[in-house]
Amino acid sequence: MRAAVEQMLARHEGKTLEFKALLTSPEPFLKTIVAFANTAGGTVLFGVEDRTRRVVGVADPLALEARIANLVADAVRPRLVPDIEIHPWRRTHLVAVHVFPSPVAPHYLKALGPEQGAFVRVGSSNRRADRTALDEMRRMAANRCFDEEPLADLGSEAIDFRAASELFAPVRRLTARDLSVLGLATRHAGKTVPTVGGILLFGTVREERFPDAYLQAGRFAGRDRTRILDTVELRGHLPALVDDAIAFLRKHEAVTLEISAARHRERWPIPLVALTRTARSRRCRA
Repeated sequence: MRAAVEQMLARHEGKTLEFKALLTSPEPFLKTIVAFANTAGGTVLFGVEDRTRRVVGVADPLALEARIANLVADAVRPRLVPDIEIHPWRRTHLVAVHVFPSPVAPHYLKALGPEQGAFVRVGSSNRRADRTALDEMRRMAANRCFDEEPLADLGSEAIDFRAASELFAPVRRLTARDLSVLGLATRHAGKTVPTVGGILLFGTVREERFPDAYLQAGRFAGRDRTRILDTVELRGHLPALVDDAIAFLRKHEAVTLEISAARHRERWPIPLVALTRTARSRRCRA
């Protein structure tokens, strides 16, 4: 236990550690607790000055422990239960409040509400979580991925079924029902709509909705990337771009011929099997 305290005292404040001499103002402490729970967890160590890391101790650790437990229970939603420890330290005590990454984030301060009261940890500071961060935490809590999110304003016709069928043709015949099984479409508000993943992979409006969903490849001279010899911008359905990218790599590989017993064999610097296996695995995930 003493070794753990010594390790904390040897560190500077950061993403997972904060020092406080006293609990004079509850709100900054509560923001830190919420930010730890919403990010990577962390520890607030009471009885230590934050700037100097000088140990000043806690006069009544049991009273502080009870106050912290009550504050967190009353002010944070959803309910959060930190691990509070009292550490003897020389002639005084320190109180450590450990918070673990929460599976039910986002947590927020009840007084500020779920939109304004949620915070995340950035370095040694607490920042109000923006809409993107809140949506991501909610997806994680619901065990959903971004690519499974429905695009409610589109219909299932926004997926190029012909392109999807051609991709799966070597494996099986694709049916309309398979779009939902593969996560390319989902039921939302009583109708079938495409998912983000469905539009990214086979969407007819992909470039409109996700203009950054394309692939650039380039070949540079030397190692400092100051002179480019060839470049290509690949657009189209994302699974097809795998083959296009492999073709670009093969175009620039210095293939050699090994001749033995009147036969020759091509030898590539990067084995083609490595490239084709990557393509196949991506197709399977699609």
